[in-house]
Amino acid sequence: MEARIATITRNTKETQIELTLNLDGTGMCHSETGIGFFDHMLDGFARHGLFDLDVKVTGDLEVDCHHTIEDTGIVLGQAILQAIGDKAGIRRFGHVILPMDEALVLCAVDLSGRPYFVNDVTYTMPSCGGFDTEMAKEFFYAVSYSAGMNLHFKEFSGENNHHIMECCFKAFAKALDMAVGKDERIDGVLSTKGTL
Repeated sequence: MEARIATITRNTKETQIELTLNLDGTGMCHSETGIGFFDHMLDGFARHGLFDLDVKVTGDLEVDCHHTIEDTGIVLGQAILQAIGDKAGIRRFGHVILPMDEALVLCAVDLSGRPYFVNDVTYTMPSCGGFDTEMAKEFFYAVSYSAGMNLHFKEFSGENNHHIMECCFKAFAKALDMAVGKDERIDGVLSTKGTL
């Protein structure tokens, strides 16, 4: 099978990002974003999706965490889109209901080429370890629109904000891994239109 690896570089006045994603990895992650909690979330994403992820971000953290997190989402979405290529043979859809202690989150993905994002998740604290909790929504929105995917989150339960957010990142990883997985029964792309 041809390697499904993408490297994206994005430089702006606010952030400088270099990211490499291997969809067929083993869960290895090397993340340097300057935000420890964000690195922890990206490590969980890579490990549970069995993706290899290498990301280096220099952002304007003297302002706040917004540009660093959002722009990393943009670049990750671009890498996903590039790595999956023409989408021939992939399952396209992925979903999981993932528990983490008291938190329970559903994530569903459709690699349709049509971006749409629904976020039914509530945080009660302003931040987790230097990561503004409102930025979780901005990160996943950026991923979904850059990758051209439908991405839905639904929180069924949760009290601890760390658990809820980690649940979302891990659930996204598992749903995406399912969606990008190959199925030998699929001839071309899984669409009645003949294209994605």
